[in-house]
Amino acid sequence: MSKVLGLDVGSKTIGVAISDALGWTAQGLKTIYWNEPDFQSVQETFKQLIDDHTIEKAVVGLPKNMDGSIGFRGEASQEFAAFLESTFSLQIVMWDERLTTMAAEKVLLEADVSRSKRKKVIDKMAAVMILQGYLDSQP
Repeated sequence: MSKVLGLDVGSKTIGVAISDALGWTAQGLKTIYWNEPDFQSVQETFKQLIDDHTIEKAVVGLPKNMDGSIGFRGEASQEFAAFLESTFSLQIVMWDERLTTMAAEKVLLEADVSRSKRKKVIDKMAAVMILQGYLDSQP
């Protein structure tokens, strides 16, 4: 089985998580800094990630509004997912990520991680929660 990427796409950073080969657990991999919507700025980085880890599927967090509607951030995530799908022929799964960043923040606060360290890992942690939620939902 190939590994799965989990992505938390923000306007300045993209949190990246990756599954183990069996698709059971998600681990934080890195935070990529970018200038949305310049997809070309991250194309080489993603090509390397996909090639290095034999990725065939990406789970992209879809930030919905609390009423379930899709706002600007959700549309931006969908555009990024479309870029990944068309550029790298990846299978894309959009995953409802409501509250994942808040949940990640809570975990880090409970672990007594300093504010500056939280800022560095929050996106990666949110990506882990997105990917783990997806992996846990698989039969």
